Amino acid sequence: MWLRGAPPRERDDDVIRITCEACDLTWDRDLTPRCPTCGTTDLRPAAQAVWEKSRGSQLSIVSVTTVHLCPVCEPERVQRVRESNTPLPPPDNPAGGMK
Repeated sequence: MWLRGAPPRERDDDVIRITCEACDLTWDRDLTPRCPTCGTTDLRPAAQAVWEKSRGSQLSIVSVTTVHLCPVCEPERVQRVRESNTPLPPPDNPAGGMK
């Protein structure tokens, strides 16, 4: 139980060490991305656009985020990034369903 704010943590490269203030239990949080489907850590970073409606059904890219693609579970998306070298579209279209 943490009374105020986040628990104390230390960072060591790709691991965050977290300590519980109530019981002094310490555990590591590995920051290595993993595929949620197959569990592999052999992922490919890719840019993904973040869209918002700017006017009517017009979409604007407001930012770009990094996603990690699994070459086993998402070979089509990995290939698309490799061939186009442009940000992937977001999974949800905010203008979807508009006429």
